Amino acid sequence: MRDTKISRQRRDGSSIKEERPPTIERRCNSAAANNSIFIFGDSFFDPGNNDYLNVNVSFKANYWPYGETFFKNNPTGRFSNGRLIPDFIALHVKLPIWKPYLKPGFHEFANGANFASGGSGILNQTNPGTVSLKMQLGYYKEVVTSLKQSFGDTKAKEIISNAVYMFSTGNNDIGQFLLAHPDNATHAVKQTFLTQVIGNFTQVIKEIYELGGRKFGIQYSTPMGCLPLVKQEYFLTGTGCQQFALYIARLFNDAVSQLASELETQLTGFKYSIFDFYSQILSRINDPAAYGFKVGSSACCGSGTYTGSDCGLGTYFLCTDPDEYVYFDGCHQTGRVYSQLSELWWEGGTNITWPYNLKDLFQEESPAIVMPSQQIALSI
Repeated sequence: MRDTKISRQRRDGSSIKEERPPTIERRCNSAAANNSIFIFGDSFFDPGNNDYLNVNVSFKANYWPYGETFFKNNPTGRFSNGRLIPDFIALHVKLPIWKPYLKPGFHEFANGANFASGGSGILNQTNPGTVSLKMQLGYYKEVVTSLKQSFGDTKAKEIISNAVYMFSTGNNDIGQFLLAHPDNATHAVKQTFLTQVIGNFTQVIKEIYELGGRKFGIQYSTPMGCLPLVKQEYFLTGTGCQQFALYIARLFNDAVSQLASELETQLTGFKYSIFDFYSQILSRINDPAAYGFKVGSSACCGSGTYTGSDCGLGTYFLCTDPDEYVYFDGCHQTGRVYSQLSELWWEGGTNITWPYNLKDLFQEESPAIVMPSQQIALSI
């Protein structure tokens, strides 16, 4: 249903404050050692960090109708009509709704932090100007320093080792790969891409482990070939998806699962939860009614054949009820979908999330951490 037609002037970004804030108060009060989450990734997890970056407006969501359902007239920079998966997970562990790490002011780092940046990738060259995964790791290291200064080494290690580290990343790396190879690629090209991406991801996870992190939650990539934006760009019709894009996403997901399994055998105390985001989204696209939705292939907000682009920009359509849709814009789901998926990740069975769900992962005891005096070798 594309019930409302809205015409707005395209924003050029000139009136939006985009510089990174000069100072962020890195202070901590009381620590809830078992209830900390550190969040890394892209627009699926970004609570508005891109609001503070000098990036194109297409990498931001700080304008209406983003946030319209939950945040009303105060869009936060989340790429949805409401809350994201990390926001719902925070409710389960009695944490406040996430604010961007880059937002100036007081931050309660004992609860964790959200570094995610829309458009960012595992590879530094993916969408320059966004906060790459390597840069997010750098911000995390600043938080570790802050925790040690605030609580001392012993308490900081307890917070760090009991925290859960959530990732949604790789989607934009896949997107960039598809721009260069829209329909096919040789085995060597695909293997080189996966080696680079998984190698960089491995290094980030191992560095977090070296700093004391032990519990990792990793969300699979989205079914890229079914995004309304991708279907629109490939001039697809009906309910079909771009198969090569789906194939590359599956390759990445399989590699991530293999990586996590290998790290569990290599790193003492390493525990993880894989969430099959890919299959859950695909199921809702193929049979939206089974999950309480009416529309699975087109977005609630945007322009074009599948309303797959320019949500909130220029002339676009906006549905009257986002809860009827799987997609809010051309790439991202509605808050209702994220609410459903967060429950599945929190306490779903091993056909959805494995070997732990997040509830069990939070309850797992982490062994006492002895911080190494020297860095461990990072094998990629």
